[in-house]
Amino acid sequence: MFLSVSQLGVRYPGATTSAVDGVTLGLKAGDIGVLIGPSGCGKTTLLRAVAGLERVSAGDIVIARETVSNAHTHVPAEQRRIGMVFQDYALFPHLDIGRNVGFGLHHLPPRQRSERVAEVLALVGLDGTESRYAHELSGGQQQRVALARALAPQPRLLLLDEPFSNLDVDLRERLAHEVRGILKAAGATALLVTHDQLEAFAVGDMIGVMRQGHLHQWDDAYALYHRPATRFVAEFIGHGVFAPAHIRMEPTGATVHTPLGALQDVGGCPLPSAYPDGQCDVLLRADDIVHDDSSPVKAQIVRKAFRGSEFLYTLRLATGETVLTHVPSHHDHAMGEWIGIRAEVDHVVTFAREAATDHPVRSV
Repeated sequence: MFLSVSQLGVRYPGATTSAVDGVTLGLKAGDIGVLIGPSGCGKTTLLRAVAGLERVSAGDIVIARETVSNAHTHVPAEQRRIGMVFQDYALFPHLDIGRNVGFGLHHLPPRQRSERVAEVLALVGLDGTESRYAHELSGGQQQRVALARALAPQPRLLLLDEPFSNLDVDLRERLAHEVRGILKAAGATALLVTHDQLEAFAVGDMIGVMRQGHLHQWDDAYALYHRPATRFVAEFIGHGVFAPAHIRMEPTGATVHTPLGALQDVGGCPLPSAYPDGQCDVLLRADDIVHDDSSPVKAQIVRKAFRGSEFLYTLRLATGETVLTHVPSHHDHAMGEWIGIRAEVDHVVTFAREAATDHPVRSV
């Protein structure tokens, strides 16, 4: 692994708990990692520890086989060959774009410096803007200038802290895809922090979900959505609900009985013995529930959210449980209407039962 973080701990003086506690993750050269989680989960502290801006209290940080942080070693930030992109861009307003981008290239002769500045500006799609100033550019262009400045010295690792948070919502995801393309074109290894899962999905090869200083899962977006390792990851990523279920061993194998019928694809589920009497909660994503007028299972529309090409319906079953479903927007059903639904679950995911099981899981 190009970046290896092992059992990392960061504790601030006087704090009773660690801001980062026992975090382990790895990033291959040329890959992009993303840390996501609620405010205060420790993701920015972890990023700052990798940058050398925070000292670690336990564990190790290794970059390109060099140990840069542990309880006894702390390589200063300026010696780690790391580039940083901040959420406020931190561009110098009194310098033109060329001098902003070339700020970290004073070791190069003027001609080589100019060539490198032109090269990275072309990489981010801002050719010929060297003589302009930051206030003359849009927010998205300023972000790309900040990225060009960070890439210019050819750092061995690039760190980005909430790089899109100052942009309009409509621009964030588009720019996130652009930034991924730029980083891949540059062959950069990068670690990014965000609170927006759409940004994380757009940018990251690997995504880590954090909560209260702990890393719950470090995986690709598909696995986080379809194979969440913990109940928190299941709650934090995507739309869905937990419904009460019962796992039983039957002649055909383990079967999960739910309010929407029996589910058979349980290869990744614990055996019934993992739960008291096989009682558990099953995760039902919105895309696991299909609108089917011929289905014997009916549900009442209690909420609808128009998403352009589709509605996100919140439905209540006759037994009282709530589920979510995506339905093409030309199926414009009225509030209170009963519609047929069925479950099509490719990945059955179960967790230990909790008291409240009939409300939608949190989505950000």
